[in-house]
Amino acid sequence: MLRNYLKIAWRNLLKGKGYSLINIGGLASGMAVALLIGLWVWDEVTFDRHNPNYDKIGRLMQNQVMNNETQTWQSMPYPMGDALRNEYGSDFKRVVMASWDFVETITYGEQRLSKTGKYMEPEGPGLLDLDMIAGDKKALAAPDAILLSASTAESLFGKENPIGKAIKINNAQTASVQGIYKDLPTSSEFGKLNYIASWRIYINRMPWVEQHQNPWGNNSFLVYVQVADNSNIESVSKKIADVRYNHIAEDERRFRPRLFIHPMEKWHVRDAFKNGKNVGGFINTIWLFGIIGVFVLLLACINFMNLSTARSERRAREVGIRKATGSLRSQLMTQFFTESLLTVFLSLILALLLVQLALPLFNTVADKVISFPWKSVPFWTIVLSVSFFTAIVAGSYPAFYLSSFQPVKVLKGTFKAGRYAAIPRKALVIVQFTVSIILIIGTLVVFRQIQYARDRPVGYSRDGLLTLNVRNDKTHQHFKAIKDELKGNGAIVDMSEADAPPTSVWSTYGGISWPGKDPSQAVDFPTTGVSEEYAAVLGWQFKQGRNFSKQLASDSLALVINESAVSFMGLKNPVGTVIDVDGTRLTIIGVISNMIVESPYAPVRPSMWYLNRQHGSIVNIKVNPAISMQEALARIEPVFSKYDPEQLFEYKF
Repeated sequence: MLRNYLKIAWRNLLKGKGYSLINIGGLASGMAVALLIGLWVWDEVTFDRHNPNYDKIGRLMQNQVMNNETQTWQSMPYPMGDALRNEYGSDFKRVVMASWDFVETITYGEQRLSKTGKYMEPEGPGLLDLDMIAGDKKALAAPDAILLSASTAESLFGKENPIGKAIKINNAQTASVQGIYKDLPTSSEFGKLNYIASWRIYINRMPWVEQHQNPWGNNSFLVYVQVADNSNIESVSKKIADVRYNHIAEDERRFRPRLFIHPMEKWHVRDAFKNGKNVGGFINTIWLFGIIGVFVLLLACINFMNLSTARSERRAREVGIRKATGSLRSQLMTQFFTESLLTVFLSLILALLLVQLALPLFNTVADKVISFPWKSVPFWTIVLSVSFFTAIVAGSYPAFYLSSFQPVKVLKGTFKAGRYAAIPRKALVIVQFTVSIILIIGTLVVFRQIQYARDRPVGYSRDGLLTLNVRNDKTHQHFKAIKDELKGNGAIVDMSEADAPPTSVWSTYGGISWPGKDPSQAVDFPTTGVSEEYAAVLGWQFKQGRNFSKQLASDSLALVINESAVSFMGLKNPVGTVIDVDGTRLTIIGVISNMIVESPYAPVRPSMWYLNRQHGSIVNIKVNPAISMQEALARIEPVFSKYDPEQLFEYKF
């Protein structure tokens, strides 16, 4: 019987080739879009789940009251790791101090690579559950050890055995390769780690860490934990809430720091905090795309139903004859459901082909490395279940509607659909247009939001502005010579140094006081050290006062603040006001327009800039607008390479 149903269904598809092509093509397009969105959603919600202990792993975070609101940070003080191990050792299986991610130059012989890495305590590889190809996870116990990803080791050493080989980091620190691990999945918080180096290497290059007079007052590190097998993250999180509060000085307790463990399963999808509470985050975007995928599939199903019922009168005689010869309504419904299943099956095959063809472009647009899971049983279970459900939904209305025709009226030629027969189809059309309009309106709203972010005044000039990461002090030592040479060859207008790029906050200060400030008020201002040329390179827009000057030695104790800081501090005449920053009295010499440093959708935080004549981590370059960018870069690179041949020339616009 089933074979007969399939044969009739196939003949009906061939009989109306144009109709079948439109029906299958439309449904396949909707299914392809839904599949692509489904693959993206699956990639996002399974972030970090390759780690078998992901439900026991978390990142230490803290809430602090600053600038009249509760802020949530990942940064931790240096003694935190030892404090957790000593005071709550039985609650943890692993406590790992770690650095932020760094992009650094790795050198072996003549081979130089720019790679992303992290410094971790010895338990780090075990917490990450690295799959070691060579060496041991515990190798980071050696003070000069470094572990390389398989792809990095191959790029650096080729077919040579890397174990025991000495490499240089930023041409300054020597590390010994003690292990090779398989590249971590891209759908991981640590997916971009090309190397993991010993914690001791990191601490040795920053002697101030162990010499800091107030180590609990400085938050510069990350702490990852794995709770004990007999514990859970929520209960341990409550136990350790006051660890930092109990160790800080009395005057710092006004910040009211409270620790908690943010579980690994929430890092990627629930990463947003407001006033100390987790308010979702990227999960909202995932839900949005998931709903869009369902809507697109729904539109395709409605389109299929409408096309089927639109041909109802052409199928009426067939229904009448089959009923007259004894066919039951249930048999006719089965026939129509079979046709629906066949159409959906053919659409699925076409959709899979479209997805396979579109996946490379989709990965480029979405910045993903999604591969089609041909061998995944859960994937095929979901796909086939959704396809079967789609066939039932799409074929339900045609099956019930067409099988209801009365054979006598049809065969006499007096069949009429009736005044109410078209109502369901009209309702489907209304739903179809409603969903389409909602998607169009949503697209316009998102477009307007993007336009708002793009067109919002940023407070400085981005035209021809380049930033370069500087990983040693050679550029600073030859700064004037480099600048003069680049100006001489016409490549640049000016260049400056800074402690952070114009689009990031790398440092904040909390010990700030000004005339009229409430002593109990806790604040935290983004603070950046810059050279005198910074204002000219970025095109600062001064509202009051002036820029730093090389001719004034007193400017080493000067500050430039933004309008947001003026408003927050309530200063009526800010220029000339003396404020206290961690015991140092600094004078405000200028007020600039608010710079968009962080999210273009968020309010600009009160910020400060001070004069730093020491080595900066960032070089900002204002390219000469009279020449092309390509020509300017060709002139800039050789000059930097001449004065610092060990550093790769890497820039960002």
